[in-house]
Amino acid sequence: MRVEWSDFARDDLDDLVEYISRDSAFYARQFGEKVVLATRRLGDFPESGRRIPEADDDCLREIIVQGYRVMYRFEADTVLILAVMHGSRDLSNTSNQPW
Repeated sequence: MRVEWSDFARDDLDDLVEYISRDSAFYARQFGEKVVLATRRLGDFPESGRRIPEADDDCLREIIVQGYRVMYRFEADTVLILAVMHGSRDLSNTSNQPW
């Protein structure tokens, strides 16, 4: 199964890495690598993430990396990373939901 990143998710990760790099380029790079490495296992184990509590779709899942929610959707042959956002962000409002 392929793991692909949506433009939105790629922008999320780029923004987070840029924000962290204001304090430390080392930790920013390390964080970005952790997120990417964590998503690689999804190609073999797409159901390994938990269901997104705010979503009613079993194919919408997330993994947690250092307090950040990496949200994705899996289909027959593809895992699509949808968003990377802080775990405290409120997703009860549908306009904030990236799916």
